[in-house]
Amino acid sequence: MAPSKTILITGASAGIGRHAALTLASRGHKVIATARRLAVLEQLENEAPSGSIVPLRLDVDDPHSIAEAVAEIDKITDGRGVDVLVNNAGFATAGALAELSDKDLRAQFETNVFGLMSLTREVLPAMMNRRSGRIVNISSVSGRIPAPILGAYHATKYALEALSDALRMEVAPFGVQVIIVEPGTIKTDFAARTIGEATRARTQGSRYEAIYSEVDELAARFEGVAVGPAPVTRAIVRAIESRRPSARYVAPWRFLALIMFVRALPTRWVDFAMRRTFGLTPKRLGVSIAPAPQDDRGATGAVAHP
Repeated sequence: MAPSKTILITGASAGIGRHAALTLASRGHKVIATARRLAVLEQLENEAPSGSIVPLRLDVDDPHSIAEAVAEIDKITDGRGVDVLVNNAGFATAGALAELSDKDLRAQFETNVFGLMSLTREVLPAMMNRRSGRIVNISSVSGRIPAPILGAYHATKYALEALSDALRMEVAPFGVQVIIVEPGTIKTDFAARTIGEATRARTQGSRYEAIYSEVDELAARFEGVAVGPAPVTRAIVRAIESRRPSARYVAPWRFLALIMFVRALPTRWVDFAMRRTFGLTPKRLGVSIAPAPQDDRGATGAVAHP
């Protein structure tokens, strides 16, 4: 068993965050479990060994909430700060990018990117001062394989991958390590929330209404290949307890083969497969593929003369 560490986990009220918090607490670590719903965190505290989980309300979208949480963490740790930050909080917005509002797109980045980085900047100084600490960012296989209808969510994971890579190099001289964990398809209520987003995104007259109306069927297909959160938790444990952790962990491991396979294929093949998977075909969308009417102007825009 690795030495006990003080670990801050965001998004610990459900899914991966909840499972990881309980597992890490059972392994002798002190877990500061955070989320927006304090009552749910208090239930989590009751399920763990006595004193191993400290519930703390934190909304990564709210700078004041971050400041209050960090001040409380200083009290809990006597000013030392946490040994590990697990950035797990996040959500997925579903909807075609051509119809997604600026408000929805900004909200997606606010939580998954800007809020994550705001909290990270708050805990990093203590780590850098004492020359030790780890940042574990929960990204996704979606950060390496793009897909339609979930483009906004995937964009935040691509951003997180780049930010994590750059941050890893920047803080390494100060003894701080940055590790990325990339979950594949996991059985949590995350998928249900995403479906809700897709349903909400459907509007009367949307060009993609046929896709939104069948999102339950699509989710069921993904659910068929999904696994529980345990493989992701095991990756988080390795990222925290290994003496020399890898820069990336894919969980489950079989998704690494998928990433490599997709990268080896021509882009147009991948696009075709994704369009078929999500039903983005002219027939399904009711799109006519007849050529656009021609006028008497040439391809360059010059007027054609007889």
